[in-house]
Amino acid sequence: MEGLHEVLMMDAFINPAVIPHNVTHAFLVSILLIVAALTVKGSLRLVPRGFQNFMEVLIEQILKLADDTIGLKWSRSLFPFICTIFLFILVANLMGLIPGFMAATSNVNTNAAMAVPVFLMYNFYGIKVHGVHYLNHFLGPIRSLAGLPLMIMMFFIEIIGHFVRPITLTVRLFGNMTGKHILLLVLGIISPAVIPGVILGLGLLVSVVQALVFTLLTTCYFAGAVEEAH
Repeated sequence: MEGLHEVLMMDAFINPAVIPHNVTHAFLVSILLIVAALTVKGSLRLVPRGFQNFMEVLIEQILKLADDTIGLKWSRSLFPFICTIFLFILVANLMGLIPGFMAATSNVNTNAAMAVPVFLMYNFYGIKVHGVHYLNHFLGPIRSLAGLPLMIMMFFIEIIGHFVRPITLTVRLFGNMTGKHILLLVLGIISPAVIPGVILGLGLLVSVVQALVFTLLTTCYFAGAVEEAH
């Protein structure tokens, strides 16, 4: 039985049908981020330099984005989640540019595993901040008996719109990253000497932009959930 268990465990790590490549690459991205965090923590300096300086600049920009979009009252408590999302997507996207590796974000399951928690968390914070009055966000601008039909229509439109959000987050990132990989592959076959270098530069830009887009939309969803309904 012990021998069979060892065989099954070995097969799980080798056979992508048991553990898909996107899962192993997602774990690898997580390990890299943990190592980077521990490295920066272990060598903190009052005057940052090197890797610490790079990480501080990167994180300060995401913090500024959260502060400007959500507001200081809630941005600091939501920042760890938002920054983690950004760093994970960024590193996963960039990993796809390395030969022999793939971007975990080019798999729809990885993206859904991030989009669904975003959906649950911003609604949770909306209920936490407003309580039952969070429903006002779904009823539109009219609050009167005469406007009841419009309120009902707006409620269903808003509900559909909110449930579509995790789908659009998932599909947008999946489509862009998959399209980038296909383009790199095709152009690499057509002209392996020149074009791939140019496309790799474009791929770098796409990787950063898509991480920012996902993070910006997540931040906007949180901002809309915690703000007062008008």
